Amino acid sequence: MERPKSRRSWREKLLDHRDLPKVVPVPPYMIGKWGLKEGDTMVIPAPIEVDEMMKKVPPGKVVTLNEIRKALAEKHGATTCCPMTTGIFVLFAARAASESAREGETNITPYWRTLKPGGLINERYPGGVELQKRLLEGEGHKVVKKGYKFIVVDLEESLIEL
Repeated sequence: MERPKSRRSWREKLLDHRDLPKVVPVPPYMIGKWGLKEGDTMVIPAPIEVDEMMKKVPPGKVVTLNEIRKALAEKHGATTCCPMTTGIFVLFAARAASESAREGETNITPYWRTLKPGGLINERYPGGVELQKRLLEGEGHKVVKKGYKFIVVDLEESLIEL
């Protein structure tokens, strides 16, 4: 009987570049959205690139997925950066950081400083909304509940450009 494969750690997944990054034509279904047109290009980033962008955010500051995507598109000379893979790789980075923290590492990617557009806290991050809220407030941010979501109120003043 064959033994099941062991699961790869989040850190291993973060380092698995799978021939990424690569710049491709913008897919037809995206043309017309966000001002994209035929002939525009899109970078599909490597997971580690997303993690590196997240590590650039200092205490007391935040960044959104949109700023990370803009910086990666610029880095690769593309019109835009793939929103889906960037979002997935942000989660890889967050889970890898949590994995490292559980093993006693202290110099981890500050994933709680990477927000969804509009300053929304990502409820899928390790520790959930409550942990992120506590970490962000500990760095001087004001976090409030808006409907069922939590947002960073001082987004404009705290946002950095990568």
